[in-house]
Amino acid sequence: MKIAQQEEVCAESFAGAAEGVMSLVDHLQEFRQRLIKVIIAIVIASSCSYIFSADIVAWMTQPAGKLYYMHPAEAFFTYMKVAVVVGFLITLPVTMYQVWAFLLPALKKREKHTATFFMLASVVLFVLGLVFAYFFALPAGVRFMLGFESDNLQPLFSIGDYVSFVLSFLLPFGLIFELPLFILVAAHFGLVSGEFLKAKRKAVLVLAFIVGAILSPTPDILSQTLVAVPLMVLYELSHLIVRYILHK
Repeated sequence: MKIAQQEEVCAESFAGAAEGVMSLVDHLQEFRQRLIKVIIAIVIASSCSYIFSADIVAWMTQPAGKLYYMHPAEAFFTYMKVAVVVGFLITLPVTMYQVWAFLLPALKKREKHTATFFMLASVVLFVLGLVFAYFFALPAGVRFMLGFESDNLQPLFSIGDYVSFVLSFLLPFGLIFELPLFILVAAHFGLVSGEFLKAKRKAVLVLAFIVGAILSPTPDILSQTLVAVPLMVLYELSHLIVRYILHK
C-alpha cells in the first residue's frame, strides 16, 4: 500500500515538473513570437519611413540650414539611419503592447490597470521629451555651434555628422522625461517616499547639472541648463504626486 502511494506521489511530482517545463517552453515560444512581431513592425515602419526620409531629414536639419555630404554613400546611409530610428519611434506603441500582452497573464486585475497606465504614460512622456528637445534644446545647441563663425571660419556641416548630433541630442531627452515613472514605480514598492524625495533636492540639483554636462553634445552652459531644468521640474512633479496623491 505504501509503495503504491509513493509511486503515485512520484508520478504526480514528475507530471508537475513536466508541466512546469512545458510552461517555460510555452513562455519562451510566446516571447519569440512577440519579438518577431515587433521586428516585423519596425522593418515595415522603417521601409515606409525611408520613402519620406528626404522630407524627414529636411525637417531635422532646419536649425542648421544647408548641409553637405563628403562621400557618395554618406547621404544614403544617413537616410537609412533616420528611417530606422523613425520606424522604431513609430512602432513604440506596438512594442509596448507586445510587452503588455506578454506580461498580462501574470498580472492581477488591479495590476493590469496599473501596467496599462505606465506603458501608455511612458510612450507619451518619451514623445514629449523629443518634442521639447527639438523645439527648445536643439536650436540653442545649434546656435552655440554657429557662434564660432567668423570671416576666416565658416561652418560646413556634414549631413551624417549633423544627423548623428541631432539623434544624440533628442533621444536622451526622451529617456529623461521617463523620470517620473521611475520615481512612481519606486514609490509604489516603498523604495522612496515624499520625505525622502524632499530631503534629496539639493543632491538631485547637482546631479541634474552633471547629467546635463554628460548628455549635452555641446559644452555650453545653456544646453546643460536645458537638460538640468526639465530634470528638476520632473523631479518636483514626481515629489508632489508621491506626497499628495500616493500619500507616501
